[in-house]
Amino acid sequence: MIYPDNFEEKIGINTIREFIIEKCHSVLGAEKVTSMAFSSDYTTVSAWLEQTHEFLQIVQSKEDFPADNYLDLRQTLINIDKDPTVWLSEDDVSGLGNSLMTIDRIVDFLNNTRTADGSLKYPMLHAMSGEIKTFSQFVQKAYSILDKSGRIKDNASHLLADIRKNKTEAAKEITRKMQAAIRSAQSQGIVSKEVFSDMRNGYLVIPVNASYKRRIKGEVRGDSGSGRTVYIEPEAVVEATNRLKELEADERWEVIRILTEFTNMLRPEVADLLISYDFLGTIDFIRAKALFSARINAVKPVFENKQQVNWIQAVHPLLNITLRQQNKKAAPLDIILNQENRILVVSGVNAGGKSLCLKTAALLQYMLQCGLLIPVRSDSHAGIFGHIFMDIGDGQSIENSLSTYTSHLKNMKFFVEHNDDKTLLLIDEFGSGTEPQIGGAIAETLLERFNRKRSFGLITTHFQNLKQFAYETKGIVNGAMLYDVEEMKPLYKLAIGSPGSSFAIEVARKTGLPEDIIIDSAERIGTEFVNMDNLLQSIVRDRLYWEKKRNETDESEERLYGNCVRKTLNENRESETTAEILVVGIGDKVKLEGQTAIGTVLDIKGKQATVVFGVIKSIVKYERLIRFE
Repeated sequence: MIYPDNFEEKIGINTIREFIIEKCHSVLGAEKVTSMAFSSDYTTVSAWLEQTHEFLQIVQSKEDFPADNYLDLRQTLINIDKDPTVWLSEDDVSGLGNSLMTIDRIVDFLNNTRTADGSLKYPMLHAMSGEIKTFSQFVQKAYSILDKSGRIKDNASHLLADIRKNKTEAAKEITRKMQAAIRSAQSQGIVSKEVFSDMRNGYLVIPVNASYKRRIKGEVRGDSGSGRTVYIEPEAVVEATNRLKELEADERWEVIRILTEFTNMLRPEVADLLISYDFLGTIDFIRAKALFSARINAVKPVFENKQQVNWIQAVHPLLNITLRQQNKKAAPLDIILNQENRILVVSGVNAGGKSLCLKTAALLQYMLQCGLLIPVRSDSHAGIFGHIFMDIGDGQSIENSLSTYTSHLKNMKFFVEHNDDKTLLLIDEFGSGTEPQIGGAIAETLLERFNRKRSFGLITTHFQNLKQFAYETKGIVNGAMLYDVEEMKPLYKLAIGSPGSSFAIEVARKTGLPEDIIIDSAERIGTEFVNMDNLLQSIVRDRLYWEKKRNETDESEERLYGNCVRKTLNENRESETTAEILVVGIGDKVKLEGQTAIGTVLDIKGKQATVVFGVIKSIVKYERLIRFE
């Protein structure tokens, strides 16, 4: 289930559809794109993804896959099936022959394209073609009766060959009769030596002065505007023309007979033919998806039949398309939801990318479950959800006059009533829109209910109580959108393990707000809150510091660690602090290099440690811990 009804509009999937339709060869494929829909069936989605993945390989390897004559003959086939008196036109026969040849070539490609060891190169696409019937007999018949221009050949039947031969002779006879009539009229002085035959109302005529019209036997076929000239079809020409018209009628009937004969061959096979054209549309659809995947650098992640999001370097494809036009690119995000940490509470400065993070998760998961590849690193792991519920934007409408907060609560009511352990919840600015204390309390209660049902979710917030609840509650983890306060700009990077600071005081100071106002404001909110926000900022600075260090050196992780230890030892000797570099264990008091905050180690797993600083839980690299004695 998808909620709300305008979910697709909110995440931009219709724009994705438009990009894919641009890649389609035909209406057949475009219709498939339009009807593309979310599925929660793992087997179905897995097949869709693998089909698109295989076709992406075809695209990337530039194999000679049939790309012409993706024509839609479905309505024509339906018409001849319903009405036995209907026959195909020459254009219909031409289109049918060409498109059936394309289907034949596609099936042949998928049946015979193999790897070096002889196995099928594209097994999922081959499986699609296995039940498809091809109609080489119809292709051969169509090509046998049509010439290269798509008209019925002279030799399509013996009778037609004779008729067209006689037509040629009749046309020559008309020419001869007309030339003889003109010469006779000229010898009698009826017309001048410069007169030539003319065409009037479909008849070959001689222009004659009105005063001589009775001297030429034949039919008057018109006159000039002034009436001075009349146009006469000579009697001998009339007879030859009538003969030609009779032959043209015979030709039409014989062409109809040939087309009807061909049509009657098709009628018993209409059902299978329609299946083949549906297959052609599906191939066109998959091809278009693969081409779009190539455009956005999408891949098929490791797709597993469980609820998870473990995306490395995930990119919002629509944002990236827009930015690439400006020679920029979207910042990738590492988004992780698993059984241990099912709900991610993302905080950070305004306009720092929280909503973008949420929209990226919404769009990519929906794309995935529509059978589209997604722009993540190839070693990313993805799962499947039975429901995706989203609350983003104020949801106000003139029709029902809902307030922003009322709209949020209406959505939350639906979420609580329908969420389960296979639900992905996407909530932006959780609890906002009303008085902060009550909004935060309700949001915390709702978060507890979601967690109790073991739902998954990505939730953005500014509320401190939600950050603390995430720290204290199993199944929920904090995350921060990083912000460079020195440069006063968001970094659009998601760091999981610690909550984010709103940087409200720092931003206010940087923008020039008087210091006495800042000091008074800090006193009003209390020392504890300010200290906590300072700690969050120090965590962010620490992350940025180490990230810059990683970018500045190509040394191995062990070498980098050695340098950091030496740097810390030197600083400790100079400052004569009581800190020592000792082996760190669970329960030890520690601090991080460059920070004064003292924390306690809660857990150690491999190279990572969970440390609590006051009420803030943070996941850091074990090698960065300094035991404090």
